Amino acid sequence: MILRKFSLLIAMFAFLACQDDDSVRQNPFLVDISFQVQLNTNLPQYSQLNFAQNAVLVPNAGLRGVVVYHQGNEQYRAWELSDPNHSPSDCSRMRLDGTQLTCPCADDENSYDIILGLPLTGDGEYGLKPYRVSRSGNIITVSN
Repeated sequence: MILRKFSLLIAMFAFLACQDDDSVRQNPFLVDISFQVQLNTNLPQYSQLNFAQNAVLVPNAGLRGVVVYHQGNEQYRAWELSDPNHSPSDCSRMRLDGTQLTCPCADDENSYDIILGLPLTGDGEYGLKPYRVSRSGNIITVSN
């Protein structure tokens, strides 16, 4: 009987330990929107994505646009261009400089790494909002 109660107690702790904790880290500034965009790497505006360590901005996707980065070995990353540490506004669309995104808002010094999505400067709590990326032939699909 004691062994059965102990086993039940262990199972309950294991269940609680495995629960998702996304509600704690949910970004209040960037809402989830549904979208899908296909980028044909045969076209000049996306051909840079055929080569590692290149990035392309896609202005008409996501909230304020998306940056797609080719890491190499057919691995791609896609991130939201709106600064994740304040509400979307006219100035919250970030600028790409190499492998960094920088927020142009006047009182803001937020910058982020597009390889890992982590903050580099500023006092922001959140990293970049990631999007799904897949490649099939010459088509790269970015979606949420």
